[in-house]
Amino acid sequence: MRPPVAHHHPARDASRHPFRFLIVEDEKRLALSLAKGLTAEGYAVDVVHDGREGLHRASEGSYDLVILDIMLPGLNGYRVCAALRAAGHEVPILMLTAKDGEYDEAEGLDTGADDYLTKPFSYVVLVARIKALLRRHGQGAGASPVLELGGLRIDTAARRVFLDGDEVTLTAKEFSVLEQLAVRAGEVVSKAQILEHVWDFAYDGDPNIVEVYVSTLRRKLDAGLIHTVRGAGYRLEAAR
Repeated sequence: MRPPVAHHHPARDASRHPFRFLIVEDEKRLALSLAKGLTAEGYAVDVVHDGREGLHRASEGSYDLVILDIMLPGLNGYRVCAALRAAGHEVPILMLTAKDGEYDEAEGLDTGADDYLTKPFSYVVLVARIKALLRRHGQGAGASPVLELGGLRIDTAARRVFLDGDEVTLTAKEFSVLEQLAVRAGEVVSKAQILEHVWDFAYDGDPNIVEVYVSTLRRKLDAGLIHTVRGAGYRLEAAR
């Protein structure tokens, strides 16, 4: 069974909605490192480790960019890229590979990739390539956004939260949990998704830790902002 995926249709007002990326990379430590770094930059990031799942997510979700490894189980990156383009998906694709050489680069670009980066690569270079692709596709420079929902304002660059104009002090983990709910405001976010993005895929502690942080957020913010969807997760909504 595929894990649930939140389908978010990004608005082009970058001051309110973060750009949403999909990382398709089977090296889990690398994928996690990239996801954490890009989340810190203010982007919303989903990660999968299999080519077939990557194709499904990229086809069904609304992403602003796909970071796609070439050597993947299931389907390799060339085939994933070619399938997306054949289906009419124009999402920018940045291909990653441990291989090098003109032939590999040409093959990647021939299948419809927009750019190509060979491992090992500089994270700074990766971010620069990402911003260049977003600009090229008319999506702005990808600046860290401010998220707003009713009286709630979340500055993801400064990592500050305001409620009805008053600043609310949160710990780093509390902020990260709130941010995951805010980037998918109005949608159900599962405990597993929060654990994956805030703790990481290797976390093997009590998953009920999420409930503890949600409870704390309700106490510090308006209790009516975070709704529990029994058996599914949590949804952030403006208080009625």
